[in-house]
Parts: sequence; C-alpha cells; structure tokens
Amino acid sequence: MADDVTSETAPVPTRERPLDLYGKVAIVTGAAKGMGGPICRALAEEGADLVLAGRDMDAIEAHADALGTDFPDTDRLTVRCDVTEEADTKALAAAALDRFGKIDILVNTAGVIGPIETPARDYPVDDFKFVLDVNVVGTFLPSKAVIPSLIDGGGGRIVNIAGTSGLRGYRNRVGYSSSKWAVRGLTRTLALELGPHDITVNAVCPNVTNGERMDKIVSGKAERLGKTYDEVYADFASQTALGRFIDEVDIAEAVRFLVSDRARNITGHDIVVDAGWDV
Repeated sequence: MADDVTSETAPVPTRERPLDLYGKVAIVTGAAKGMGGPICRALAEEGADLVLAGRDMDAIEAHADALGTDFPDTDRLTVRCDVTEEADTKALAAAALDRFGKIDILVNTAGVIGPIETPARDYPVDDFKFVLDVNVVGTFLPSKAVIPSLIDGGGGRIVNIAGTSGLRGYRNRVGYSSSKWAVRGLTRTLALELGPHDITVNAVCPNVTNGERMDKIVSGKAERLGKTYDEVYADFASQTALGRFIDEVDIAEAVRFLVSDRARNITGHDIVVDAGWDV
C-alpha cells in the first residue's frame, strides 16, 4: 500500500458481473408470503421479469409494487392462481406467455403445513388430502402447465420446495412428511423426462425456517407438549449442527443458484438447506 493511502482511504475492490437472469421470465407460485417473497426478490436482483402467482392478491400486488420500486428495470405480472386447480394453472401459463412471450423458470413455492403434533391415528383424512393436494398436486399442475413452453423455448429451470421432512420419517406430521417425499419423487421423475429438452428440475429442502410458519409449528408443538415456546425453539435448534434455524433468504439463495447457468448440469437433486439437521 502506498505511503499516502490508509486502510480507511484505500478504494474497495469491486467486480462487475452480468445479471444472471437478465431477459429471463420466471413464474413463482406462493409469491408473496413466506419464502416466496425473498425468492422473488432474489430473482429480480438477477434481472428476471416476474410472474407472481397466488391467491391473496392484496399481498401479491403489494409485493410486486415493492419489487417495482427496488428494481424498476424489471417487469412484473400478478396473477391470481389456486395451484390445485388445473384451469387456474393453465391460465397462469397463458397469462405469462401473453405478457412476455415465453417462460424460462418456474419456482413452485406454494404449500401448507397441515396439523402439527398429530399422530396418524388422530390425523383427519380431510386434512391429509388437503395437504397432499396443495403440496403435491399444487407442484405438479404448474409444472405441467409450463412444460410445453419450456420445451418450445429450448430449455429452462423448475425448482420445487420439498423439505427435510421428506428426507426421513417425521413423527406426528404424516400429511406434511408424505407430501414432501412425494415432491422429491415428482422432482426426480420430471428431471428424467425433461432432461433431453435441456430443462433441469431440482428441489430445495429447507429445515424449520424462521418466520410465520416456524412460529406456528413451534407454538403448536409447545401447546401440545405443555412446554414454553422458547423451550421448543431451543430443542429444535439444538438438533442442527450449527445450532440454529435457517432464514427464508437462505432458501432464496439456493433457488438463485439453481435457476442460473452455474447449475446447468445439476438436475434431479435435493439441495438441502438445513443448518446441518439431516447429517
């Protein structure tokens, strides 16, 4: 360092790089709530135009407006979509094509957790069907709807949100665990079918994630076990190698990577983001 330059006055090295997703069109289901919000933001940061889909249009449109303020060079389309209804998912794909002329990326984020701390013998069958409908059918139908466009476009990316509860048994969460195992199976099957078209299909498997869903899970478990929220939280966190939960942005970063060209040879795999829970 020159004599007249100090650590305080030295320029900070920078490296400019192209936006990974500039010119790409990405559909995100469950786009405003939970991990969907940070995922949309990560894709917008990379220059992608976004189709934000969900049922709560107030939340969807508010999130789209916020993204427009922060990333004015990207375009956004909001679409009301129930991912368990094929007509809705077909309309979602059609709206994206009408607005942008193509689809490059699909991120299936919409999902529900179902009953907490409920053994199978007490698990209502209607709840079981509902969880599988949203988490599995709600991943299949948007994928089915966009596959023709991805093939016509010469390739693309699909990312599904599975979970660590789909990596091993998860007592007292039979609906949720079953659904996430199924999402992993769907992911691998689609990867095999779509690989010849240069379409990658992968799953991100989060552990319990800081946020509204985590609060619901911990609160529900605490109530059923007669423990405090803090006791259940600490017990959950202690089961990970890093001693903590993950954040929604950690999932968004995994998605950012999987939809980029840096992951062009990764398909049919589970990217586990769990602070070392499943080790």
